[in-house]
Amino acid sequence: MSVRRLAAPEVQPASFAFSPDNESWAATVIAKFPAGKQASAVIPFLMRAQEQEGWVSKAAIEWVAQRLGMKLIRVLEVATFYTQFQLAPVGSVAHIQVCGTTPCMLRGSDEIIKICKNRIAHHAHELSADGKFSWEEVECLGACVNAPMIAVGADTFEDLTAETFTAVLDAYGRGETPKSGPQNGRIGGEAEGGATTLLDPGLDDGSFRVNILTSSDATPTNG
Repeated sequence: MSVRRLAAPEVQPASFAFSPDNESWAATVIAKFPAGKQASAVIPFLMRAQEQEGWVSKAAIEWVAQRLGMKLIRVLEVATFYTQFQLAPVGSVAHIQVCGTTPCMLRGSDEIIKICKNRIAHHAHELSADGKFSWEEVECLGACVNAPMIAVGADTFEDLTAETFTAVLDAYGRGETPKSGPQNGRIGGEAEGGATTLLDPGLDDGSFRVNILTSSDATPTNG
């Protein structure tokens, strides 16, 4: 893993605080832990800070440390260890995470990355000229059967081609929210072109039933 450092001082905000809604959420989260164990909420707090601002700033790390009663170095260790945390500003419209693991690579992720370099910025984590987009290559995003794929925040876009990925970028550029999921019309991870098995209605004539025992039905046994 490469060394991860905080962004340059000139892009760091002077201060950070949760929004009122996030502060209400924070109180609920802290209440889940016994007194003195609030540090257990450090990852959720950093994730919520990133969702609020788009990235995790030095001010956010300091605020989380103070809010959870932790030493600053401990929060910094967490933020710099996990690559899910963006330590520099990302695109204001979309930060594109391109899966580059073997299944996606075999299915064309190199072409997706090439488009990112040409349309957004040549290097990962750099902002586009208008500041609206950024990108990075990441490890497995968990939908290998739908390779290649990208993630934008909590949304994933799968079964991409150069054309459909370009259409996703164009939609974001117009201020739209493109439809997430497979981009080739298939549903979930089913076979391309639709289901190919268990299509005969005669396979289930209604005679097969599963009886589920409740705790009151079960017969206790010894041993």
